[in-house]
Amino acid sequence: MNRPNLSPGLLALALCAALAGCAVGPDYKRPQVAVPAAFKEGEGWRMAQPADLQNHGQWWSLYSDPTLNDLQQRLLKANQTLAESEASYRQSVALVKGARASFFPSVTGNVDKTRSGQGGSSSNVRLADGSTVSSGGSGGVSNSYSASLGVSWELDLWGKLRRQLEADSATRDASAADLAASRLSLQSQLAQNYLQLRVMDQQIKLLNDTVEAYQRSLKLTENQYNAGIVTKADVAQARTQLKSTEAQAIDLKYQRAQLEHAIAVLVGLPPAQFSLAANGQVPRLPELPALVPSQLLERRPDIASAERKVISANAQIGVAKAAWFPDLTLSATGGYRSGSFQNWIETPNRYWSIGPQFAMTLFDGGLIASQVEQAEASYDQTVATYRQTVLDGFREVEDYMVQLKVLEEESGAQSEALDAAREALRLTTNQYKAGTVDYSNVVTTQTTALSNERSVLTLYGNRLVASVQLIAAMGGGWDSAQIASEGQKAKTP
Repeated sequence: MNRPNLSPGLLALALCAALAGCAVGPDYKRPQVAVPAAFKEGEGWRMAQPADLQNHGQWWSLYSDPTLNDLQQRLLKANQTLAESEASYRQSVALVKGARASFFPSVTGNVDKTRSGQGGSSSNVRLADGSTVSSGGSGGVSNSYSASLGVSWELDLWGKLRRQLEADSATRDASAADLAASRLSLQSQLAQNYLQLRVMDQQIKLLNDTVEAYQRSLKLTENQYNAGIVTKADVAQARTQLKSTEAQAIDLKYQRAQLEHAIAVLVGLPPAQFSLAANGQVPRLPELPALVPSQLLERRPDIASAERKVISANAQIGVAKAAWFPDLTLSATGGYRSGSFQNWIETPNRYWSIGPQFAMTLFDGGLIASQVEQAEASYDQTVATYRQTVLDGFREVEDYMVQLKVLEEESGAQSEALDAAREALRLTTNQYKAGTVDYSNVVTTQTTALSNERSVLTLYGNRLVASVQLIAAMGGGWDSAQIASEGQKAKTP
């Protein structure tokens, strides 16, 4: 076989063109979004910036609750939804590795044996006496042994492989951001459930203490009835109030159990294997971090994910446009082929071939054009999704800011109402003991006081939950720079 006449200079030129070739398609630019200078609902509200929030995103430490800290660590280790997201991220990492592999030559090896046969032919021969006989030709069976090694390398002249790597890398980064968003959402759910449970413990304690007070009131009323001081109706009212409050306490136990079950599932345990005892404490309401709207673009993982999908869609336009240009592939094959096993691997039986190949589509009925249009439309779609995600992020922060402000004002008014209700209860109780009012007045003021006590606790719980939601809406201490820590950045060879 004649060796093809390949000039080393031409081969070097082809390699340089492959390495320095331009990548077709648009380079990525972040889509323009309207970013306000400050949050509307943050005006006049001075927020602190605790250093703890920047400590690896452990924002739940702001609540200074060791049990909550421990539960969050257990969630990271055992939550199955988080494990699912982590596995999805590892798939995207493997996808990038596959894209990077396309920059390198592909080497294949083959060893085979082939056995083939061919049937013989037959003909009729006339003898001297006029009779005929059949004459058969001999068939053949042969063996063929072959061993070969092949190398194929597609040179990235037009940047198709580089654009594909860019797209896959952006998809991987989007998956890393999705993993962070899933983690933040689960951590937020856990914190909200835990804080509500602790507030509910205080609600249950309040009702249990109230039941004990109402039992004493019932005993006092029964004694007064036996002494002929009050009527039987007063006893009935006292007993009704007692039993109604007992029922409220029982109902809270059911609600608490549901919260405990939800926490168990979040930390990866069956509800039967998990319990949280009441500790008589409610976590304090923390000072919240300061944030300007422009920082939200880097702090929220869902926004980071949406932008990485825009990057991927932008790169796919280049991949689609590269189909207009020819592909250059360098290939070489060599090996040994023989009909005898003993003489198989010998110099006379060797063979080889080497040469470049240009291939391109000359006519496809508009297929490539349609694929470019699809890629461009997909890019426009991801841009719209990104912009909407940014708007939703701004809205959520504004919502939780105004919610916290309103709840704070409401809590102040409710505390004043509670003070007034306690004073009214004290005065009415003294009047009842002095015999100047009947028991119905006591029941009314007791009910009002209990309602205000519960409202104060409910509002405090709502403020705790809203604070968690605001921290999560701000990104929970996460930053888009942390995407790189999820795995090594893919680099174009």
